[in-house]
Amino acid sequence: MTTRVAVIGSGNAGLTAAYHFTLQGADVCLYGAAGFDQPLTDIEQRGGIEALASFNDVSLSYAGFQAIDKISRDLAETLAYADLIVMPVPSFAQEPLFTNMLPHLRNGQILMLMPGNYGSLVLNRIKHEQGYDDLDITFVDAISIPWATRIVGPAELAILGMKEFLPVAALPAHRTAEAIKALQPVMPLPLTPLGNVIEAGLENINFGGHPLLTTLNMGLLENFDGQFNYYKDCCSVSTAKAAAVMENERLAIGAALGLSLKPELEAMNALYAMDCKDVYEVNRTSETHGKLNSAPNSASNRYITEDAAYLLVPCYEFAQLSGIDTPMLTACLHIDNAYNDTDYFVTGRTLEKMGLDNLTAKEIMEFVA
Repeated sequence: MTTRVAVIGSGNAGLTAAYHFTLQGADVCLYGAAGFDQPLTDIEQRGGIEALASFNDVSLSYAGFQAIDKISRDLAETLAYADLIVMPVPSFAQEPLFTNMLPHLRNGQILMLMPGNYGSLVLNRIKHEQGYDDLDITFVDAISIPWATRIVGPAELAILGMKEFLPVAALPAHRTAEAIKALQPVMPLPLTPLGNVIEAGLENINFGGHPLLTTLNMGLLENFDGQFNYYKDCCSVSTAKAAAVMENERLAIGAALGLSLKPELEAMNALYAMDCKDVYEVNRTSETHGKLNSAPNSASNRYITEDAAYLLVPCYEFAQLSGIDTPMLTACLHIDNAYNDTDYFVTGRTLEKMGLDNLTAKEIMEFVA
């Protein structure tokens, strides 16, 4: 029997998920919200999604054309389609989407967030606050999306590459193995288990590279409209040293919570089948990340608005809870606040928003088990 999956979101990752899940043999219903449904119209007009074999003279992966089983602009219809629901959307979209989804969800469904960024905790809090305590669904947080990918034309994708595997964790954690068993048939790469959703958030590899390197290079990125190869051009010997300091802060936070996190270098080498000696070499030599120029051109890019607000802020909160000093992480957030005239310490993904305020570190780890 063909596995069905509902994909919520019509951005780069949403279209790629619909394409690749279909390529895997699944039936897919792809949903796009009002105001974000032009990609759906493009798919309807073309009859499917094309992954290009090359773009700007760069050879690309997973080329082909796939007709998508169902295109929908109706959440109720989409959620009735499948027991497996995948949300490859930015972190800021998770809450409003889930609030609208709640009346249409049913017991036994699995909701996978790519990336998770502690989203399962936020959605679980909303579920209880909205009076859906009896709704029995399993949340799954992935550390990221599987692909490096871009929409480059109407219903056209440039899939630059894919990770070797994707670490995930369920909320509650004792359901992780069961969730992986259900999701694996539609996924184009192996899913590997993490201890819990806190570990999944802390293991997101965007933590070390995106917000800090973007912050340190903002003058050039803005003045030259992002016309750089981000990973090669924005990582220098000195910025790599600064990133290493913030990486040590992340590892210290994990240790304080009783987690044995993978160092970024080890994680990047494993995820992308490399054998680099340091993170500087990773950024300078990764074929997956170096194929196209796609650098941010402003402080409103998601490398700050998502990765600082939804990755650095939770780390800062866990650090405060555990008594860990984080001068580099904290400095990065203060600069990003100035860039965007905001206060990510308040608007970002705090312990309160995750439903974890007033809990000790030990109580938090018991809560997610």
